[in-house]
Amino acid sequence: MMTVTPPSPTLLLPTGDPTPVEKAAVDGIVDGFEPETFLWIVFHRPDGGARVWYAWTDGGTALGNHIDGLALAGGLDFADWLHIGDRRSKHSARGRIAIQAYALRPILADVQAGVRGPEDRRDGLLRFIACAAAETGQTPRPGVPRWLGVGPTLLNHK
Repeated sequence: MMTVTPPSPTLLLPTGDPTPVEKAAVDGIVDGFEPETFLWIVFHRPDGGARVWYAWTDGGTALGNHIDGLALAGGLDFADWLHIGDRRSKHSARGRIAIQAYALRPILADVQAGVRGPEDRRDGLLRFIACAAAETGQTPRPGVPRWLGVGPTLLNHK
């Protein structure tokens, strides 16, 4: 008679790296959105910190990069990015995960139409930057910062 020894159980060790769990959550979130969507996903942590992930559904990376090229060529800046993004974002949450979804086709239409942020928002942004610079002892660069981006090339540019 042969005795079969059951395999020993796999030992799972705790880790301080949340990346695999966050990646799995992001993959699940992406599956719930339409093609050509840019997702800004924020994992709020119990200690008050947060981690941001960017994700794109099918077709979103190429379209986002295209939009960014048009926005930069058209002289759009951070105030315009905020304004257009506010017009086109949909917010949702899954527990401590905040999700901002941006359908990219309407953003493309706004960029092509030359939609710009209002002057009062631009002025407020410049005042905010000046205040932050004063608090940190820095000198702000002149003007409004560049278009932040909706595609991976610009968003991931360091």
